[in-house]
Amino acid sequence: MTTVITGGSRGIGAAAVELFAKRGDRVFFLYEKEHEAARAVAEKTGARAICCDVADAQGVKAAFSQIGDVDILVNNAGICYYGLMSQMAESQWDRIFDVNVKGIFNCVNAATPSFLQKQRGCIINVASMWGRTGASCEAAYSATKGAVIALTKALAKELGPSGIRVNAVAPGVILTDMCANVDPEILAELAEEAPLGRNGSAMDVAKAMEYLADAQFVTGHILNVDGGYVI
Repeated sequence: MTTVITGGSRGIGAAAVELFAKRGDRVFFLYEKEHEAARAVAEKTGARAICCDVADAQGVKAAFSQIGDVDILVNNAGICYYGLMSQMAESQWDRIFDVNVKGIFNCVNAATPSFLQKQRGCIINVASMWGRTGASCEAAYSATKGAVIALTKALAKELGPSGIRVNAVAPGVILTDMCANVDPEILAELAEEAPLGRNGSAMDVAKAMEYLADAQFVTGHILNVDGGYVI
């Protein structure tokens, strides 16, 4: 089984690389800038790292040409911006959409020929609970993740007749580098609002991805991994 994971050098992506490699998959992961982190993940897991900006269509095609046959695609690469939308530069808005949405477009298009040849395949996108509810001062991020949710459902309908399943995870507050600059008091308040009373780990999300990878009669589903924050 060949699994490709984008944004695999840190956080949720790195946990997914570790989990899918541990279960015996042949794992490739894409990363953009963090060479040392990528090298560490590759050495730890035996996965192969490929430097690639998912927003660059030609770069993605070149990366997938190195991989060959694909069984599972995990679209995890994502960036965020925290601040008032009125203070965002247009270039910042465009970059978030290029990575978080266009990146999925590029990777799905690169993997689909392999899926179609076999008439089977699995795509797992990473959305967010903010794509369901919206978040103040995260307008662009929320908008991209809402787009990911809609795209997941549309692709499930479009690709299902070809045996390709498309699902997404919608993480809540996950304690990764993305939360590094969030006030600890705010993180504690968010944990209290979740019925399970805690924030999540990267491995919590990776295990949800593993479930979707194996759930052969599940498609078009958005799986909340948020401790019950959104019910």
